Amino acid sequence: MAEKTVKGTWLTGWDPEDEDAWHQGGHRVARRNLILSVLSEHIGFSVWTLWSVLVLFMSPETGLAFTPGEKFLLVATPTVVGALLRLPYSYAVTRFGGRNWTVFATLLLLVPTLLAVYFVRQPGTPLWVFLLIGAVGGVGGGNFASSMTNITAFFPQRHQGWALGLNAGGGNLGVAAVQLIGLAVISVAGRSHPEYVAAVYLPLILIVAALAARQMDNVDAVRTAPGAQREAVRDPDTWWISLLYIGTFGSFIGFGFAFGLVLQNEFDATPVQAVGYTFLGPLLGSFSRPLGGWLADRLGGTQVTFWTFLGMGAGTVVLIAASRVGSLGLFVAAFTALFVLSGLGNGSTYKMIPAVFARKAESEVTSGRDAKRAFARARQRSGAVIAIAGAVGALGGAAINLAFLASYSEASGTGTPAFLAFLAYYVLCITVIRVIYLHRRPAQTRTAPGGVQESSRV
Repeated sequence: MAEKTVKGTWLTGWDPEDEDAWHQGGHRVARRNLILSVLSEHIGFSVWTLWSVLVLFMSPETGLAFTPGEKFLLVATPTVVGALLRLPYSYAVTRFGGRNWTVFATLLLLVPTLLAVYFVRQPGTPLWVFLLIGAVGGVGGGNFASSMTNITAFFPQRHQGWALGLNAGGGNLGVAAVQLIGLAVISVAGRSHPEYVAAVYLPLILIVAALAARQMDNVDAVRTAPGAQREAVRDPDTWWISLLYIGTFGSFIGFGFAFGLVLQNEFDATPVQAVGYTFLGPLLGSFSRPLGGWLADRLGGTQVTFWTFLGMGAGTVVLIAASRVGSLGLFVAAFTALFVLSGLGNGSTYKMIPAVFARKAESEVTSGRDAKRAFARARQRSGAVIAIAGAVGALGGAAINLAFLASYSEASGTGTPAFLAFLAYYVLCITVIRVIYLHRRPAQTRTAPGGVQESSRV
């Protein structure tokens, strides 16, 4: 079925739950699209978080003397725009197709990258110009939603925790990659050439767009998602899961944008020191995301997410203690642990989405409704909720940066008020999981249309 279709055209009648078709070639098509999706999303994340590195170059010596509050505002701007673009980006996949939209969205990254290359070398450039460029860079954040919505259509439910975790984790690595590039630029060329950080991505954008145009496919299964998105908005589970995703992905991306600035303000770290520390957390957090999906496939998304938030709460307490005693080593260790835990939680929270709606489909079937239609509807709503939760979760990253802005603008000049706010939110998430999800009945295994065994554990 899949292997006979010309690459780049619409795959019709695609059903990843068809066991025979999956083993006869469907898994190869899915894997090929996943690899290219990861590459595109990786570049998108790098461009999205570019300013988390570029602000470290901004100083009176470079003619860009902005206050800490202005820098936090600058890194928050692409976070907000990226979050707001996630819903239209997920819709765009359903309208134009995964391959077509991936090519367009990847090429669009050239605009903020070229603007950054030019203006970071112009001393005296006003803040509003950088805010505008940062806003345009938000298109990189939108890539996540279109990529994740597209990939759900290629993989059966039993593999979605792993596939979505790998797709998102590979994209999240872009946060660490741009930090490493910043470190390399500072080490080789010094602080006077921030444009090199952005310039690295220009040829990569062109290469990935060309590969996507030649090797990716459009799949007609995602075309039904817009109606499912309207259904998802009315479903309470959409908003409970979005609240949890604010705590996991919002923490990951918010900390990724802010970590370098926090080190500069909390411990007077130099740009070289800041970038030298900041890449490790996003790197480990990116690798832990697919692990979170893998664990959720086996233990249940709710259980993994619950223990993740307990760990994040404990890590935040350590962070506050490290800040008060002035221990840089303990502070960096606690922050790195939060990155790892938020990565695990990203994977497990996303795994909750198809599991929640598979359980609802099972209830519909036991009530006498058509099984094939019920589970197809569940898949469509799962893709819609992934887009909504991704958008809401990314707004959590902006909230973290705004919390740091307010915290460091106070007379105390420390991040403790922001850390206390994060701790309170993690406690809220723990409560939601216990009250809303952990009381639900244990997982059962049922047979979906086509003979595929699927777990309905949340």
